[in-house]
Amino acid sequence: MKSVELIKELPQRDRVFEFLVPPEPPQLDLTHNIILYLEGLNKSFDGFKAINDLNLYIEAGELRCIIGPNGAGKSTMMDIITGKTQPDSGHAWFGQRLNLLEMDEPEIAEAGIGRKFQKPTVFENLTVMQNLELAMAQDKRLMPMLFATLSGEQRDLIAEVLGIIRLEALAKDMAGKLSHGQKQWLEIGMLLMQKPALLLVDEPVAGMTHQEMERTAELLTSLAGKHSVIVVEHDMEFVRSIARKVTVLHQGSVLAEGSMTEVQEDPRVVEVYLGE
Repeated sequence: MKSVELIKELPQRDRVFEFLVPPEPPQLDLTHNIILYLEGLNKSFDGFKAINDLNLYIEAGELRCIIGPNGAGKSTMMDIITGKTQPDSGHAWFGQRLNLLEMDEPEIAEAGIGRKFQKPTVFENLTVMQNLELAMAQDKRLMPMLFATLSGEQRDLIAEVLGIIRLEALAKDMAGKLSHGQKQWLEIGMLLMQKPALLLVDEPVAGMTHQEMERTAELLTSLAGKHSVIVVEHDMEFVRSIARKVTVLHQGSVLAEGSMTEVQEDPRVVEVYLGE
């Protein structure tokens, strides 16, 4: 009798374990080659309209630069994309199927959107390699974490990312000893460990030396194609060095869009931004 009761319990126990297994993240559908759709977005804060009927489309593998004066809505736009802020109205889609407005921040990150803020947030008391290992997309359940060891594939990924950010020689150095520029590259590397399809990079060259700016330009342009990259930046020299397509935001909506030359020659852009 006891054995029969035990057998009856097994399916129930299996069902309990099923809840411990995280569901597979939804698949990104890029059949139309557009990775990000922002349509008719509006967002107000205490009467101030930060986003005003914003429409923006980013292609898969594209490097897009977003510029605009302070208060143009750049940060609010990125907050909406990453789930930090909900718009008052409008639509935001990741590929064809993923409605970003129905997802929270962890779900959006899991789906493949990574964001790098202006100030680097690395773990200074850990080595460069440990920072990358900690950032790796992996099973976060308790038991796997307790017994986790790096697989060959994971070691290869760390080595690949170290090469991309050119910190191989500093892999065993403490992150706190890195220069400002190197910390920025490490944080980009930490995002790459999560294999994002879309990276949002906020003012990556603020406070950098000219040499560090050149290296950052090389890094970001090398990511295009394999990843889609949105760069928000104020430094026009840097934007010129990497820009393929530029979007100018003003008062929460798109003022102009095109090549850097086209944007520079637009009288409206000269008046509200470049002419300042």
